[in-house]
Amino acid sequence: MTGVVILAVAFLFNIQGASAQFGGLLDKASKAVASKGSKVLGLDKLLKEPEAISTSFEDVNRKGEQMPDFQNTAVYKPLQNLQKNGNDGYLLEAGHFEMTNKSYCLKAGTYAPSKGDGYMYAPTLGKKRDVVIAILKSAEKHPEVAQSDIQMLLWTIIAKTKFIDYSGPVKETALKLLTAEQILHLEGGALGVLPFDVVQKAKDQMPPAVQIIFEAENNIRQLVSSGNYSYADFEQYAILAGMAEPRTDVPSGIWTLHPDGYYVRYYPSGYAVTKVQVYVPQELITKLNGKKLVYDATDDIACPANTGSQRLAQTNEPIRD
Repeated sequence: MTGVVILAVAFLFNIQGASAQFGGLLDKASKAVASKGSKVLGLDKLLKEPEAISTSFEDVNRKGEQMPDFQNTAVYKPLQNLQKNGNDGYLLEAGHFEMTNKSYCLKAGTYAPSKGDGYMYAPTLGKKRDVVIAILKSAEKHPEVAQSDIQMLLWTIIAKTKFIDYSGPVKETALKLLTAEQILHLEGGALGVLPFDVVQKAKDQMPPAVQIIFEAENNIRQLVSSGNYSYADFEQYAILAGMAEPRTDVPSGIWTLHPDGYYVRYYPSGYAVTKVQVYVPQELITKLNGKKLVYDATDDIACPANTGSQRLAQTNEPIRD
């Protein structure tokens, strides 16, 4: 296994021309793999393995929330017309703004957004937070990479897939969007394809909803390691048929008060497209006294109140006609 990891990293460094740092990373990779040896992940440890992305509705701060009729007479300007803040989103000013942007599912084995679902802002949390954000930022610089290929890569990360198990288009996407250090980070806490008996034993100790997600993630790991797959194959495991029952206390169009002081709300159309609306009060801009107020959606998750629905990673990339 050590040799496979070293060869993968060596190949990556060759194509990126970063050979000066190669020795140190190879040493780290060798030690990391050697420390694990050939131990099989025990069932107890498997059940305690942290999620790659752990954000849930419990991470939503509902203080300051507003119902959908808040600012209901406002006229919205295109958010994407605001000045860019380098590679980190847009510089906000007072007013109302909206953008229909690319979004991504970050929860396999769940229902797609449906009419009436309420979504609120939550930060990106979890062991693979930095890698997911890096992918969303890097994607802006690589418009030639299809959104479907990026979604497949994100599903494999959510499923805790080892990079040495990657094959086919997903591996190509990872090599294009991630640095060597970021790819090495994928190995930490990742799982191989689990045998059927291990899957069954683990499922026996899980609630039904968690069983579905656990099995979906293992199927995704198996799929990407096979090298023979399509986007539709991924989707059948990641997206459940039907729809979750919406929560009436969190209606569609509810506003979240963002930690930076502006308001934001989400209207998903499926999981690949989300209309985002932002309201920036004039008082906030006055209070900042010239300090930048940045909207960078790559660290934002539109989080459903219904835990059976998909959490949606947001981006700074508008959907272009």
